[in-house]
Amino acid sequence: MMTVTEAFVDSIALNAAAAKNGRDLVKKNSFAELNQSEDGRLLFGACKGSGKEPYRCSADFVKPESPVYRCSCPSRQFPCKHVLGLLYAFAQGRAFEAAAVPEDIADKREKAEKREEKREEKKQAEAEGAASGAAPRKKTNKAALAKKLAAQLEGVELARKLALQIAQGGIASVDAAMARLLEQQIKQLGSYYVPGLAASAESLVRLLRQTDGRDAIYTEAVDQLTALHALLNRSADYLNARLADPERGPDAATVLEERIGHAWQLAELREHGRAATDVELAQLAFYSYADEARGEYVDEGFWVSLHDGAVVRTVTYRPFRAAKYIKEEDSFFQVIAAKELFAYPGGLNPRVRWEESLMRELSAGDLGRIAACALPAVNEALKIVKNELKNPLAVKRPAMLLRASRLTAASEGGYALEDGRGGRLALDDLGGALPPTTRLLELLGPGQLADVAVLVMFGHDLDTGRLTAQPLSIVTEQEIVRLAF
Repeated sequence: MMTVTEAFVDSIALNAAAAKNGRDLVKKNSFAELNQSEDGRLLFGACKGSGKEPYRCSADFVKPESPVYRCSCPSRQFPCKHVLGLLYAFAQGRAFEAAAVPEDIADKREKAEKREEKREEKKQAEAEGAASGAAPRKKTNKAALAKKLAAQLEGVELARKLALQIAQGGIASVDAAMARLLEQQIKQLGSYYVPGLAASAESLVRLLRQTDGRDAIYTEAVDQLTALHALLNRSADYLNARLADPERGPDAATVLEERIGHAWQLAELREHGRAATDVELAQLAFYSYADEARGEYVDEGFWVSLHDGAVVRTVTYRPFRAAKYIKEEDSFFQVIAAKELFAYPGGLNPRVRWEESLMRELSAGDLGRIAACALPAVNEALKIVKNELKNPLAVKRPAMLLRASRLTAASEGGYALEDGRGGRLALDDLGGALPPTTRLLELLGPGQLADVAVLVMFGHDLDTGRLTAQPLSIVTEQEIVRLAF
């Protein structure tokens, strides 16, 4: 059984309120029974509820990398507060009595084992087929695919007319009445399987609806309109090519499919070779924001792979209407050991995801490995970032891990990163959804500002033409100093 700590329980709680409710159950001694199986891999108990019968909850660690939580309560939040309370009680050292595994859990274990065996057999067959070049491809309903592609092309043309309407009338002509009309047209895109295009158009219209500082938004609006135009052109070419060749699979090399609105399934990513096994990751920064255009909260974390030093992202979308039922991510201070890591198509910082994992404490050796992965030259980093930003579909704010000989106050104000090779990078806050962090450097000691690795996020200021970087975290020999968390 894996070690159950309060930090682990915090990490699986849907949100802070659920964690608090779980802790309160322990404080109030709400558990009438606290039991543990003889092999230590199952925790189960009975917790007082609103009814006559107590709720039966359990945490099954028969597979430590993918524990199973069960409860008889009607809560739609999972793991519920009763399961969290059970785990908090164990982490806090409460007495658990040894007991036999309940019959119903034993039956569920047996059924789960059979399902897992079938999944493993299927996965093994796919892996052997891929190795021999004879992997069976999932049969595609060509008629249904053609119908969907045709509908998507209609959606592209509808979005193109909307963008043309804005361009011909002029950005300054978009007033409140015009914005309402455009939003009604955007809602029509919901019938054409292009939610990504709809979100891009919605983001532009929301920007144009702003009444304060109208002059200041024009540059950003032109940039968004240009990016939308490029996205529509590439989408049309891509969808027409797929319509002409039904055997052609989805583009798994770029973000185009996702920008149109495709939600990648893990099986698809595995089929396209975008899965790696036994990968360890350490989180360097984390922040959350509300994306009004998509109608979602977005939790974004930046991680570094301890294997190859790649900086990757985790992104969790929580629709406003269902946010309380979806796990709210948070800063993570341990090392994640992912059994299988899936990488979504992308550029410099691809989005990743895992289903099964273990965690361990961050060690001094890990910090050394992270620091060794930092790019030593600022000029080399700038070349990579500029090349990335040339792609209109790329992430507008890529992140990189750089080596800094020192972080120093700049004569013109603000801070700068010096690489010890003559390279110098201006540091400043980028604004937008990212919280300000640069001024926090004033609070750090000399040992945290010299000979360190710095995770920075780059941004292109369209008004000044400057490429600026905002520090997100600093890696020293002893710790990770998080500026965004």
